[in-house]
Amino acid sequence: MGGARTPPTVLTKLQRVAEQAREAPQMQFRSLAHLMDVEFLKAAFHKLKRGSSVGVDGVTWARYAREIDPKLESLHDRLRTQRYRAQPVRRGWIPKEDGKKRPIGVPALEDKIVQRATAMLLEVVYEPIFHDFSYGFRRGRRPHDALTELRNQALETRTTWIIDADISSFFDSIDWKQLVDVIKQRVVDGGIIRLIGKWLNAGVLEEGKLAFPSEGTPQGGVISPMLANIFLHTVLDDWFVTEVKPRMHGRCYLIRYADDFVVGFEKEQDARRVMEVLPKRFERFGLTIHPEKTRLVRFHRPRGNDPDDTGPGTFDFLGFTHYWGRTRDGGSTIKPCTRRKRLSRALSAIWAWCKEHRHQPLKWQHRMLTAKLRGHYQYYGVRCNYKALHAVYRQALRAWKTWLGRRGGTTYLSWPLFRDKYLRLFPLPRPRIVHTGG
Repeated sequence: MGGARTPPTVLTKLQRVAEQAREAPQMQFRSLAHLMDVEFLKAAFHKLKRGSSVGVDGVTWARYAREIDPKLESLHDRLRTQRYRAQPVRRGWIPKEDGKKRPIGVPALEDKIVQRATAMLLEVVYEPIFHDFSYGFRRGRRPHDALTELRNQALETRTTWIIDADISSFFDSIDWKQLVDVIKQRVVDGGIIRLIGKWLNAGVLEEGKLAFPSEGTPQGGVISPMLANIFLHTVLDDWFVTEVKPRMHGRCYLIRYADDFVVGFEKEQDARRVMEVLPKRFERFGLTIHPEKTRLVRFHRPRGNDPDDTGPGTFDFLGFTHYWGRTRDGGSTIKPCTRRKRLSRALSAIWAWCKEHRHQPLKWQHRMLTAKLRGHYQYYGVRCNYKALHAVYRQALRAWKTWLGRRGGTTYLSWPLFRDKYLRLFPLPRPRIVHTGG
């Protein structure tokens, strides 16, 4: 809620709204938009990423920062008099693990500012009613917190079955009317609702062509993560707490990070009942549970003395495959390893990068490779995953050696020469376990 550049007056406004939200969980907020004055918009501006991609307006953070006060005064006046118009979102694409591409939307800078300001207000309104098992896009909640909680819950509840769920094209499939209806359960401020409507209807610009989708929110938009959490809070989280758990015969739990979630069960009959009703629940809100990617997984502690036991299965969550493995003292516990597709993609990317940049200055190559490896370790450096980390490290060594050897007209660089000539002066960071919790 706070920040180094957040003025005290803005913090005071947010704290007052947060207090109301905590004290009255059923309260409907009817007056929020008026809080977005010039100072509030400036605080939102300073929370934006300075180096982020530009939208259709071509305006960068640094350019807007010059003479910012009159610009924000104009923006505030347009908001106050309802003359503010949202610009189309510029669409780009990033590759997915299955070979397909995921659309990414980049709003214009002023739209980012207003969206950030709106998200700041919605955050303090909804944070008190969001459930603890929801981790994505929430302040102070990291993917590794969700992974730790998943492991703890699975061990404590003696999980035997897991629903490994997948929502088909979630961000592209959100029904606008359903979304607005869900928001109005908590926020009925006409100004906020109109702004959300403007962003949903602004259109998408791709390769010079303007299209107007009738559903979905662009991934990459500043407001999209907040809208997604609000929607899934009603669609999934609250439904699970109020309707599913009371009807179960055994213990169960839900762990959700954005649109990625798993549900664990102590009893098989509970798992099968939820697996049957889950698609119907999402259909009510215009969403689809992917019939092929959503699996019911038998996931129990290994029973070596049972001849009929086929062994526990595995499931994927947040880039890791989770499985039962042995401990040093001969027991068993749940372990994560880098998902196979993620690992293959990382290995291929390192090889391709070294090939493409082999003629760049050596110091620059070393700095970039070091950053890439440390970034990989930072996310995938979890306990029990050292083998996968080392595979990435070894690939970096092989790829760098291979393509450095080919940039001077030769076709081979021996390992002793590579170590003496390059690694001695420019060592690559070795794998390390960063996250030891759980």
